Amino acid sequence: MTRTFRLIDALALDDLHVFLGRALRVQDGSVRLIGGSGVLAVYVSVLHPAGLLDESPTVLGLRTFAIAPQDDFDAVVPVRSLLVRVEGQREAAGLADPSEGVTVTLPMEVNTVTWAAISPPRGGWLALGSLDGDLLESVARAGIDEVAQAVPGSAGEQIVHRVRTEVWGRTLDGHDNIPAGAAFAAVSLGFLSDGDSVCIFESGPWTRLTTKRGHVLVKRRAWNLAR
Repeated sequence: MTRTFRLIDALALDDLHVFLGRALRVQDGSVRLIGGSGVLAVYVSVLHPAGLLDESPTVLGLRTFAIAPQDDFDAVVPVRSLLVRVEGQREAAGLADPSEGVTVTLPMEVNTVTWAAISPPRGGWLALGSLDGDLLESVARAGIDEVAQAVPGSAGEQIVHRVRTEVWGRTLDGHDNIPAGAAFAAVSLGFLSDGDSVCIFESGPWTRLTTKRGHVLVKRRAWNLAR
């Protein structure tokens, strides 16, 4: 497996840096990198079940980048470690031609990330229309305020997770397949801009929200499929 990937230019490196920084603020965990056919897919988890009895939906953020065609890999690495390597390459790239490609070395992999074993489909998506990005923005801001008010500063991890699951697991009015956590992901990862229309797609148990800046992928809970 390739241990490096080569982005097309310094601008792509800057975009990856921003995305990883936002992902780190949401959850200091891991990132899944899938490279192949000249495309790097970068997945981060915004929300996922903590166990078999956890009713949280799986909500992932996805950004794609152009890379060298020969780069072929599927790796899960700590987001903080990858961010450090990207920052190092940004410093080096500042002294070089910004139009030149930039090579990034993968950190050591981790093998205990449960959400990374769940792979969204790459094809077979059915278009289901669109929704207003302002709706996602308002849902996300309201949820952030509710979580902040419901969780005391000294709350333990279990209480925080329970509150987050309750708030972000609620579905949007008129969209039973889209939890509020998808809105939180879109806002937190910087996928929305003023006047954006968000396209909705579905494939099996997965729903995808797509904007010009990225994708939010939602896997519905098993009980929801029988409805």
